[in-house]
Amino acid sequence: MSDAPLSASELSELTKGLNRLARNLWWSWNHEAQEVFNELSPRAWQNLYHNAVAILHEVSDYELQVRLQDPDFARRVRQALQKFDAYLQEPKTWGREHTPALLEKPVAYFSAEFGFHESLPIAAGGLGVLAGDHMKSASDLGLGLVGITLFYREGYFQQAINADNWQTEYYSLLNPRNLAMEQVFDARNEPLMGSVEIATSQVFFQVWRVNVGRCAVYLLDTNVAPNETQYRDLTRRVYGGDRTTRIMQEILLGIGGVRMLRALGIRPSVYHMNEGHSTFLTLELIREQLAAGKSFAGALAYAKAHCVFTTHTPVEAGHDRFDESLLLYTLGNFFKDMRVPTAELLALGRVKPDDKNEPFCMTVLALKASRSANAVSELHGQVSRRMWHPLFPEKTEDQVPIGHITNGVHILGWMKGPMRRFFMRKAGPAWEQEINAPAFWERMADPGFASDEEIWALRYNLRREMIEFARRRLLIQGHRLEQSDFIVYDRLLNMDALTIGFARRFATYKRAPLVFQQFEEIVKLTQDPSRPIQFVFAGKAHPRDDEGKKFIQHIIHLSKYSELQGHLIFLENYDIHVARQMVSGCDVWLNTPRRPLEASGTSGQKVSLYGGLNLSILDGWWREGYDGTNGFAIGGDSHPNSIAEQDRRDSENLFKVLTQEVIPCFYERDDTGIPRQWIARMRRAMVTLVPKFNTNRMVQDYAKKYYLA
Repeated sequence: MSDAPLSASELSELTKGLNRLARNLWWSWNHEAQEVFNELSPRAWQNLYHNAVAILHEVSDYELQVRLQDPDFARRVRQALQKFDAYLQEPKTWGREHTPALLEKPVAYFSAEFGFHESLPIAAGGLGVLAGDHMKSASDLGLGLVGITLFYREGYFQQAINADNWQTEYYSLLNPRNLAMEQVFDARNEPLMGSVEIATSQVFFQVWRVNVGRCAVYLLDTNVAPNETQYRDLTRRVYGGDRTTRIMQEILLGIGGVRMLRALGIRPSVYHMNEGHSTFLTLELIREQLAAGKSFAGALAYAKAHCVFTTHTPVEAGHDRFDESLLLYTLGNFFKDMRVPTAELLALGRVKPDDKNEPFCMTVLALKASRSANAVSELHGQVSRRMWHPLFPEKTEDQVPIGHITNGVHILGWMKGPMRRFFMRKAGPAWEQEINAPAFWERMADPGFASDEEIWALRYNLRREMIEFARRRLLIQGHRLEQSDFIVYDRLLNMDALTIGFARRFATYKRAPLVFQQFEEIVKLTQDPSRPIQFVFAGKAHPRDDEGKKFIQHIIHLSKYSELQGHLIFLENYDIHVARQMVSGCDVWLNTPRRPLEASGTSGQKVSLYGGLNLSILDGWWREGYDGTNGFAIGGDSHPNSIAEQDRRDSENLFKVLTQEVIPCFYERDDTGIPRQWIARMRRAMVTLVPKFNTNRMVQDYAKKYYLA
């Protein structure tokens, strides 16, 4: 290609293309596009949460035009845009071949949160990250699917640790102008507006669109002038406020979401409820059918024929329940409009329909008003059938109509640069098109494809990147607390030590401190000069979960004031970016839920992309993934009923497998210093886990098993 200066039309074309690309989150799983935005302003890329839109606001139009006169940079911009356009226009997709009907009448995927990328923090945790990965794979597959959620203008909370090592929360205002989103307009080129009735008020909402590759996600936003302040703040924060705020958010999501789809002219063939938060959508479908003249039984049958439901919660407290008085306060006028006896509507949310003292449960409504329901792992399916068996007294527990589709992760969305460059070098330029195929990962078992030495060098590179990232983050944390002399950050953590990671929500059933119950023995392991181990922790507790906050405080205290100082760190403000660093750099991913309360879990699946090994209770997805050669299991496929006995036994088994299997395997080296047996497990993890536990497989399962049923 000529190095001649670009013409004005060429500059305009590339500039418009970059702006179009920045507003489609496809770039968040395309490394070449990310490198283009990073090169425009490396400091802003780092400080602005890797936000492509914010980068283009940072760089003036004149600077951008001047930078594009660099032939090499212009070439890479053009290549990224060509790849983007080819992706959007690809005529042969899995969806076109296998689910063409969904392209005309798509799946409407409702979720209270979506975790796409750190630049758009509108997710609280794993449920949202799964929803984001679901959308990315739907796009890759060319599946007809639209997402519906809320636009939380303050997102989920930012975490800071104070001088008492206690989690504190603060919020940052999100400006749509600086995000990969755009306002939706109606046929008159005015902002699209909709409304729902809550209590005695008409609550209005505007709509934003987030482009996720070939798919769109629509975000409802009540921060509009016609609303009273309390309703303008309804979409302020993810899961913010009290029970009244929660039910109002769920009314907006479910009922408002259906009305928004109607306003857009989208007629879904299926409504997929990702957890129970959006289940009021079934009532709106019933109301529509009643208004069209159907009987209540016919309207309910219509809703049931068009809805599918995924439950993620094996913990009783995790299922939304609302008192009758709150339900009648917020939805009383909506119920009157339906002209059905209120008792019949309330019965839809009760296991015992006539029990006026039983709270209205969103999961019960979903199960009664859906044609199919599923859990998110095999064991979670068993737990869910047992939990909801009273709703189906005529059936045996095994016959309860709740199946399972085990969760996965979006492979390219979680793959960092070093791993991408490795596959580019080993598999050639077409590697991204092959990444979901089992045959691609089977090559990792072949030393001719990648030698042990190459794999070990890659692991060292990834571990160093993670440790250096941790040092930078801890230095910032220390400066904020005026404790920058507390640790010599440049020497913190050992580049050669077995590095164990733990990062997730600090719900108490996940038992973050379990590994430190045998404290003196763990200290000895960290201080072993020939076979040291070290720990990297991160995670947030819900703002109202003081017990979870105590777990965080305890671990941070150990990291600062115990013999674990320098061998244990806690990274504050866990988000998708921190997760990406940790899952890529840790040698071992520790998971210690109190079985069977882990519905699925996906962080350990991300570790497998990098050859990291799981050390986990046989709960959730790991119970299906572990084969004895691709990681490590804590205990067996059973658990005692006593919580105290389970905790004692799991602590004992964790220490046993750590000392008798994990550490010896990691440090057993041959004459050249290579841990052959450890690398054999790394290979097995990549071969057996990645092709199975990814969202391309998962979304295909949903399409074949539920969407087309």
